[in-house]
Amino acid sequence: MSESATPGARGMTVESAFAGMTSVSPVVFKAGCPDCRERFELTAGALRLAIGATSRTTFYSFTCPQCGASVRKPAGERIVELLTGGGVRTLRLAPTP
Repeated sequence: MSESATPGARGMTVESAFAGMTSVSPVVFKAGCPDCRERFELTAGALRLAIGATSRTTFYSFTCPQCGASVRKPAGERIVELLTGGGVRTLRLAPTP
């Protein structure tokens, strides 16, 4: 039996659960450039997250769509949670010996 034909806990199939849904909006993140002071929204694909051994080595980065500057900002636990949950590609940095 295919997954779509198997009723779920409430007797709902995958097709009926998503019936009427035409599209899914991409996740966007609000950001700002410290160089040009422009504020904008970025998709998950425009951001990169690096998770290091400490808070000093955990950051996210992007290129400003207005001025082209490379921006790097610290990422605390909540930011890491939001970015990973929103589909941002993550790089785990190896600890230095």
